[in-house]
Amino acid sequence: MGLRLLILAAAVTGAAAYQPSSMLLRSAAGLRNKASAFTPGLSALRPRLYSRPQRRSQSGIVFAQGSISSLYQAKGRTDEALTEVAEALAKKKFELDKATILEVEAQRKVVQAEMSEMQQERNSKSKSIGKLKAQGEDISEVLKEVDGLKSKLQESEAKMKEIEEQMETMLLSIPNGPHSSVPEGEDEDANVEVTKWGEIPEFDFKVKDHVDVGAKLNGMDFPTATKISGARFVMLQGQVARLHRALAQYMLDTHTTKHGYEEVNVPFIVNEDSLYGTGQLPKFAEDLFSTRHQDRDFYLIPTAEVPVTNIVRDTIVTEDELPIRFTAHTPCFRSEAGSYGRDTRGLIRQHQFEKVELIQFVHPDKSYEALEELTGHAETILQSLGLPYRKVELCTGDLGFSASKTYDLEVWLPAQETYREISSCSNCEDFQARRMKARFKSSKGNELLHTLNGSGLAVGRTLVAILENFQKEDGSVAIPKVLQRYMNDQEVIMPPPPKASAKKEKGGKQEKAKK
Repeated sequence: MGLRLLILAAAVTGAAAYQPSSMLLRSAAGLRNKASAFTPGLSALRPRLYSRPQRRSQSGIVFAQGSISSLYQAKGRTDEALTEVAEALAKKKFELDKATILEVEAQRKVVQAEMSEMQQERNSKSKSIGKLKAQGEDISEVLKEVDGLKSKLQESEAKMKEIEEQMETMLLSIPNGPHSSVPEGEDEDANVEVTKWGEIPEFDFKVKDHVDVGAKLNGMDFPTATKISGARFVMLQGQVARLHRALAQYMLDTHTTKHGYEEVNVPFIVNEDSLYGTGQLPKFAEDLFSTRHQDRDFYLIPTAEVPVTNIVRDTIVTEDELPIRFTAHTPCFRSEAGSYGRDTRGLIRQHQFEKVELIQFVHPDKSYEALEELTGHAETILQSLGLPYRKVELCTGDLGFSASKTYDLEVWLPAQETYREISSCSNCEDFQARRMKARFKSSKGNELLHTLNGSGLAVGRTLVAILENFQKEDGSVAIPKVLQRYMNDQEVIMPPPPKASAKKEKGGKQEKAKK
């Protein structure tokens, strides 16, 4: 069965149906040495609140620098250990509910001690039955006691299951901790600029934004998209649509032939387990679009990070398969619940947009080296297109839920006279791997993988940057050299010739008739 079908089976039927073969994962790992379906009724789509599916409890720990792994075992749920984790999470503007965790953990310990005591007593009485039988004594009372202990044990097991589910629910809502190297700060104002690349273009005419540039090229139609779908949608057409497609093709070709990624074509609809695995659920349910099919909840992907990262869910790979690198071009769907009134003009913030995503699964010792590498792969695209940008390290207060460390790449937009995010590259350490049970077999046993993700790049925003940075006074747009082979060797997109007005056309016909 092909990779697409295997992943599709996982999205439709759940995690248990999908066990990717080591052969498929090895094919991705083998690229590391290169030079550096299903359509439910979409009318049912809607942002919705989640209902948490039942998941297996998780255990085991390799404490990473930015990880909250200690919370997943009993010795990490002491007041002292929780204080340390709480201090790290406070830098991320998250208040850890220590009191509730300690209370639930205390309940768990009491029930566990009771269960252990009852089990020992039951075992002891069960052993005594044989001796009493051999001595010809009445065993009816002992049998009643054993049955009574069995019933009490079952009650305690049910109570333990409730406690563990309560703990699991709390843990799933706790973000990853920041790496020790991340600068501290409250919000994006405290982010640290690492480097800048490229020259800011100068214009001797009034710069237009991408909406006006696209309109003159007859390439962007917002009213028609609004008629079809609603606000925050666009219809691209003609040469602008072709340029958008060329960007995605160029990005995929670069990452697969030069950076060692294997291209995957994944489902755009995923199940709840996939979103829990990467961290979008339970916290960000309102940002998602969902649909129901045959009494099951499915979600449109907010990013290809979700289906691609879940390729290794419930999987153990071998150490020599690492690193594994995947890339995918997909649409992304977001309700933008928290951005009402922001970026309402143009392509910057849409409900549907496209990205080329980069995903890596690596050995824990090499994940920060991999973060620099992955970010560099995204930077290569910007540099080859000749787009000026800057690299920014996010502060603790601006980090995403699953990330331990993140670099944002921000491209220059002349019409706004500012840099805007075009790629976000993150190391999630073992945070997602723990939720997904994604491991590798090492000499020490089964260890959690480290996962990384980044945009390489956001296609729509790259289109915006090209239209604005390479616009000409006559309304034309220069095509970056690396894209020209995807555009039939075109060097410039020219505006269509103006149409003759109906009045002039009518007058011309009358004049011709008189002659």
